[in-house]
Amino acid sequence: MTLPARLGALIVPLAAAALFTTGCGETVIDDAKTEAAIEQNLKRATGAKVSSVDCPSGVEVKAGATFECTIELAGGKQQTATLKILNSDADVEVTDLQANK
Repeated sequence: MTLPARLGALIVPLAAAALFTTGCGETVIDDAKTEAAIEQNLKRATGAKVSSVDCPSGVEVKAGATFECTIELAGGKQQTATLKILNSDADVEVTDLQANK
């Protein structure tokens, strides 16, 4: 079964601990915590061996906004995960997972 076929098991909110407030008072997603949560959830949901996850820094917390993270699997294959910010607590969920060509 491919990773996109298992996406249903991965569409779960990631920890609200992904909040970080910058010095300017702006609340942004903590990219390091989000990367760790994606890696852990992907391993648990699909059994995939994840080499790395890279999410953008400085993503402002706005409910409904989306952003993308790049996932590198063991063996060098890459996936792009689209995440949606669910609320002002920075709960996020993976809404799409696609293989990079």
